[in-house]
Amino acid sequence: MLLSVTTKMDGYLQFMTVLFLFVFVLAITYLVTRWIANYQKGKAGSGNLEIIETCRVASNKYIQIVRAGEKYLVIGVGKDEVHMLSELSAIELDLQREEMQAVGFADILEKVKSLKDKGKE
Repeated sequence: MLLSVTTKMDGYLQFMTVLFLFVFVLAITYLVTRWIANYQKGKAGSGNLEIIETCRVASNKYIQIVRAGEKYLVIGVGKDEVHMLSELSAIELDLQREEMQAVGFADILEKVKSLKDKGKE
């Protein structure tokens, strides 16, 4: 009887130890990933380069509009290469900078309810 109680207790302690180690490793991984992301973000540059728009052409080929300083460049990006296609002026671009609003679930639910009520009328 005493042997089965200690066996159960050993199994429980072993499970708790493994669970604790798993949570510990998960937390360390999360913190290190956040630290590396902040480190790389700081080294990204001074803001002279910005990707304005990206259009996917094939599975691994893209056309991008990039702002480099005051110039706008159209580049083709492939798996192993990048080619400059042309240069655009600011007048030629259709810059539609829409501010993204944080939309909550309650807002979406109210829109759906109002549409449903209009459909019944």
